[in-house]
Amino acid sequence: MTRQQFNNLIDVLTPALEVQRERLVAPGTGAKAKLTPADRILATVLHLRKLATMNLLRELFGVTAMTISRAKQEVRPLLETHGHHIDTSTARFRTPADIATFLASNPTKVKTTT
Repeated sequence: MTRQQFNNLIDVLTPALEVQRERLVAPGTGAKAKLTPADRILATVLHLRKLATMNLLRELFGVTAMTISRAKQEVRPLLETHGHHIDTSTARFRTPADIATFLASNPTKVKTTT
């Protein structure tokens, strides 16, 4: 998925995520969301691609594993509704150092395909 494709995905899914949140939490009530809509989408895509363990996502986003799990529960159905299938990757990362090593070995690997 290119950066532009990801940005388009965020543009499409963000309004649906906001409507979904409004249905679950009355405006002005409930806890403030710990992840932005873009972060929830990114965490979900990374998890569905199996690029990162739940612990790594928790560490990267500075939230609990439950927050990542909730994000995935919110975003995954929206991805499916909008016809986005996320394929798994052969790369696997367990620590931030794994990601840094991977990117340092070939900076062009930042672009991934779906």
